[in-house]
Amino acid sequence: MVVYLEEKTIRELSGGNYHNDPFSVLGIHKETDFDGVPAIVVRTIQPQAVSVVVIDQRTGEEFRADRMNDSCLFQMTKRRESSFFPYRLKIFLSDGSCYELEDPYRFLPVLGETDLYLYNEGKHLNAYKKLGSHLITHQGVQGVSFAVWAPNAKRVSVVGSFNDWDGRRHMMRERGSSGIWEIFIPGLAQWDLYKYEIIGPAGQLLPLKIDPYGFAFEMRPKTGTLIFDNTAYRWQDDAWMKGERAEKNALTSPISIYEVHLGSWKKKDNHWLTYRELADELPAYVKEMGFTHVEFLPLAEYPFDGSWGYQETGLYAPTSRYGTPDDFKYLIDTLHQHGIGVVMDWVPAHFPKDAFGLAEFDGTALYEHADPRRGEHMDWGTKIYNYGRNEVSNFLLCNALFWVREYHIDALRVDAVASMLYLDYSRKEGEWLPNQYGGRENLEAIAFLRRMNELVFGENIGATTFAEESTAWPMVSKPTYVGGLGFGYKWNMGWMHDTLEYMHYDPVYRKYHHNELTFSFLYTFSENFTLPLSHDEVVHGKGSMITKMPGDRWQKFANLRLYYTYMFMHPGKKLLFMGNEFAVDREWNYNDELDWALLKNPDHSGIQALVKDVNNFYKSHSALYETDSDSNGFEWVEGGDSANSTFSFMRKNPKTGEVLVIACNFTPVPRENYPVGVNIYGVYEEIFNSDLEKYGGTGLYQNKEKQTDNEGWNYKPFHINISLPPLGVVVFKIRES
Repeated sequence: MVVYLEEKTIRELSGGNYHNDPFSVLGIHKETDFDGVPAIVVRTIQPQAVSVVVIDQRTGEEFRADRMNDSCLFQMTKRRESSFFPYRLKIFLSDGSCYELEDPYRFLPVLGETDLYLYNEGKHLNAYKKLGSHLITHQGVQGVSFAVWAPNAKRVSVVGSFNDWDGRRHMMRERGSSGIWEIFIPGLAQWDLYKYEIIGPAGQLLPLKIDPYGFAFEMRPKTGTLIFDNTAYRWQDDAWMKGERAEKNALTSPISIYEVHLGSWKKKDNHWLTYRELADELPAYVKEMGFTHVEFLPLAEYPFDGSWGYQETGLYAPTSRYGTPDDFKYLIDTLHQHGIGVVMDWVPAHFPKDAFGLAEFDGTALYEHADPRRGEHMDWGTKIYNYGRNEVSNFLLCNALFWVREYHIDALRVDAVASMLYLDYSRKEGEWLPNQYGGRENLEAIAFLRRMNELVFGENIGATTFAEESTAWPMVSKPTYVGGLGFGYKWNMGWMHDTLEYMHYDPVYRKYHHNELTFSFLYTFSENFTLPLSHDEVVHGKGSMITKMPGDRWQKFANLRLYYTYMFMHPGKKLLFMGNEFAVDREWNYNDELDWALLKNPDHSGIQALVKDVNNFYKSHSALYETDSDSNGFEWVEGGDSANSTFSFMRKNPKTGEVLVIACNFTPVPRENYPVGVNIYGVYEEIFNSDLEKYGGTGLYQNKEKQTDNEGWNYKPFHINISLPPLGVVVFKIRES
């Protein structure tokens, strides 16, 4: 006598249709047969099987399972048995072969009630250790736990090559009202491929979905998630993590960032370098050039090369384009061992609409807002995260912590912050919805950004954040406890825009635009600024840095030397995109490697030599970095000489007493006996000159030691008469006795 099972239930399970609780039927259960006799029942769905046998692991005894109503559902009934027992399944195939397996439906849940509660509250800061796929030992058996949030789904299954992509084989358990589905599948291993098969709320079968918390993915254009043990790598950067990181990221330290797109920095046989190949070359180059940090364009998995990584689908996995997750860790490890900090672009502002990704993940607007006036970026054709939903903010907050914790990323540069702060960002009237107070501020995004910064700074010694924020939003880089957004640094987009606009003018017209060069000094101490000359300035028809400069060839290179030197003397941390350091003459193309052959030309190698020297000069003089956010570290000498397109200022370190006098000439006309006011009487020596022959300059206007003149100048008690080279910058320091 067998235990009765309704035809409807058999049909739902074996047909792969919606069943609200497959674990209540499948696996091992205590039931009664028609005669009321207690029995242990084992049920399993095996579409490929001819027959199924249940093996009692206590005794080795085998029991035949009966096929139910010509379906793929098999049932074994053991009458007068009241105790659960460990068992395995033996599956017989049509070709006569057979194999044994553990039944995933005999295992208890992996996630605890606390996990579910914290996730729904948006407070599970270790969610990536619970959701997604994890190689574990559960109830004494090795396998993989899977968990995914899909609250509106009618069914969720794990499918992959291990079950012939058949959604009937591994239907997941829904954990009450949490919206989380989970299953433990024994026997799976690292690199096994999987996706989620989801039936939406209307009964519709959705396109197969990736795991939002997946640690590794197939190489595009494939999109499958790969099982990966993210805990196996053994780091060798303890000294960095326990002290050097905090020192290198500090507001009072020199920060000079080399921004890199890994796919086009260098190539080998016309193909990308791998993470490990990059580790052999990039750290040594960055260190040789004097940069303190390297910044990677986004490296979380993304489908389309042309997005440069800014439209991500796999937020918890480094892109497979360049190797494995452990290969990426090796690159970061190597950079740290060279004393170089790692910044990574992080993109919580939007995500792509690809059907396999997060968009309408469970058949509804889950990670995004349903209303396109809140949920879509029209400019970019992407979705916007619903920052006010607990589970979504938890997903993103954990992701920020994940990269800093698990990959030892030293800083997150948050992309497109302005698009997050304003509900009407790049929208016309009627295309956006105001907040609850009728304003344009995105209150949920603001709260999210503040919390993200609090977590990154609070949990990770020495880690920091950078905001790419292009508006006048106040206190971006001020602590949250005083009302700020809490970022460590803010990109100074105003400085970048104004100075590039100024530099493109022919020098004869620059006197009419002098304010564009000096305006930044009015607000430079209002935030902890970084001066960015990033990838965005050398794409989309903007040309390369050298092509932005006016004049003949010599003047172009002289202007660029002048501009770079001025940037390093200006308050604020520094950032140069790859190729800028040797004046590539073509606009950046993500498909092509940098034209390293240009370094055979002395003009280009001269720019590279200047960048190397000015980097090291910058790091050697605390007046240039320790007071970046302190107005006491800056003093004007002459900011109003627009007629000659020159200006001069001092950078100071009140703690050490170091004072640098900096004079800039933005015309090709040399200025002999040019008076520069100084505060201290003595002998001044030239310690940097952007016009040296080794940089491609004239080398004719170097200054020997200059004794101060007692006549006051520029409202200073003394002055020195200097030679100011054409399109050049000179730096002086009083000679120490």
